[in-house]
Amino acid sequence: MSKVGKNRRQRPLSVGILGIGNIGMVHLQSALAMSDVEVSAVADAVPENRELAHQWGVPTSYDDYGELLESESLDAVIVALPPSLHRDAVEQAAANGCDVFVEKPFARSVSEADAMIAAAEAGNITLGVDHTIRYMPDVKQLKDRYDSGRIGHVPYATISRVNSGPFDRVPVENSPPSWPLNPEIAGGGVLLELGVHLFDVLEWFFGDLEVITADIGSQLSIPVEDAATVLLRSQETGTVVTMHCGSYQWEELPEINMSFRLDGVAGVLDNRDYVPKNFYANAARSATENVFKRLRGEHPNHYGPTYYLQAHYEALDDFFGAIRAGEKPPVDGEVGRRTIELAESAYEAASAASTEQPLWRVRQ
Repeated sequence: MSKVGKNRRQRPLSVGILGIGNIGMVHLQSALAMSDVEVSAVADAVPENRELAHQWGVPTSYDDYGELLESESLDAVIVALPPSLHRDAVEQAAANGCDVFVEKPFARSVSEADAMIAAAEAGNITLGVDHTIRYMPDVKQLKDRYDSGRIGHVPYATISRVNSGPFDRVPVENSPPSWPLNPEIAGGGVLLELGVHLFDVLEWFFGDLEVITADIGSQLSIPVEDAATVLLRSQETGTVVTMHCGSYQWEELPEINMSFRLDGVAGVLDNRDYVPKNFYANAARSATENVFKRLRGEHPNHYGPTYYLQAHYEALDDFFGAIRAGEKPPVDGEVGRRTIELAESAYEAASAASTEQPLWRVRQ
């Protein structure tokens, strides 16, 4: 049984974070902003990351996440490790009775996802997955308007998300992390990094999808794909969707290179029409503050007032709210598994459609 226990409503949740790199810091700062959560410990193999967590007020750190899980009495853990470690971390957390919030991609393969779900069921713990795009304000408003029937039936939709992946804008000061470019560790390229987010949103809107065909390749000389285009059809609504994700284009914050357009029989809905009016001012202010912090030798604030990072906060808050209430989180392990299943279908469709040697992912 989860260590949260019957008094989960009366006390702050005790939380640990496994992996305190860039996304781990976002989760840390999100959790620190919650009044009913205490971050008790973090684990990371990099000493500088552990030191940064201490500077943010975390009392205890470990260089091994297994030692953290064995040593600490926690209600829940956040897994922000490379994908190759997700299964082991979930299995160890389940053995120690900790509910788990897993960074995407949930797993590297469907078989790996199945093992993680089985471990959670055996340990009677709850699994949540960090699919944040459905929490972005513009996407939520799009969903409300679509559900209200404003544009009627939607025969066609397009969705795209592009960024620069692990690469920094030149001049580059630091080498990119190596694991996102290692298919054995990451499980794949941009289809698992960004595509799973888009699969999650599309099924949230249109129900079960089937992959019709896909084209996957690389614009850069790297061992994983950095561009993927997938044609899908909703089995429930008949909507045909063109989905594209890429990690070959610089992203100029505060703007985010994402578009989501629904072409309905009674009109059009476009997420870019619903970006909050204060988004650019707030995000620009946050970015400027971080520039000055770096100049002063201070650490930047990863959790600033930008709507994308706010989405991470809301996703995590929803997960904690669900485990407090003893309910299934809105984005659970089965949802995470489904996005991996669609990614596998897209890889297979691309391989079948290509006459060239495809970029492929490591099968577990």
